Amino acid sequence: MSAMGQISEDYRRMQEKLHENPNYGVASLQYAPIVAKIMQQTGITELLDYGAGKGRLGQSLRTILPGNLTIHHYDPAVPEWSARPQSCGFVCCIDVLEHIEPDYLDNVLDDLQSLVQRCGFFTVHIGPAIKTLPDGRNAHLIQQPAAWWLPRLMSRFELVVFQRMPQGFWVLVERKPAAPVALAPV
Repeated sequence: MSAMGQISEDYRRMQEKLHENPNYGVASLQYAPIVAKIMQQTGITELLDYGAGKGRLGQSLRTILPGNLTIHHYDPAVPEWSARPQSCGFVCCIDVLEHIEPDYLDNVLDDLQSLVQRCGFFTVHIGPAIKTLPDGRNAHLIQQPAAWWLPRLMSRFELVVFQRMPQGFWVLVERKPAAPVALAPV
């Protein structure tokens, strides 16, 4: 097991192989304008691209947004971005969650929860992928409707926006407020 219990070593190697395909990991390009708009509206200039692949989200944002951006990348299947990321005000996780091994999904969602300081932008494709894994499985290991995903996300985050898309949905979430500390009676 590697990447803090978020991915098996066999699957990490499969993902590393898939990342060699130039057409693998292109979904972030279609979402970059939405992410840019959120960043403009919130004044956020720093983000963590969780499951960054080839870093295309950051490349796109740099062409859309003027000014100084700080973009951090995390992807366990990309050696130079596989180190444990620091928490960040804005975390994007685009076309990643449906690729997670089902046994590791809670670990990944818990990790996202620990990393989001302010808000997160997550997309989920709910049907089969066009691509297959080297072992013959569909690249989307989790193919579930929004009604399956939302309780898992909402147990960890506050929902700000839910938007259905033809192939799935995206959400804008905020960090849940800390639970109040119960005081002992005096």
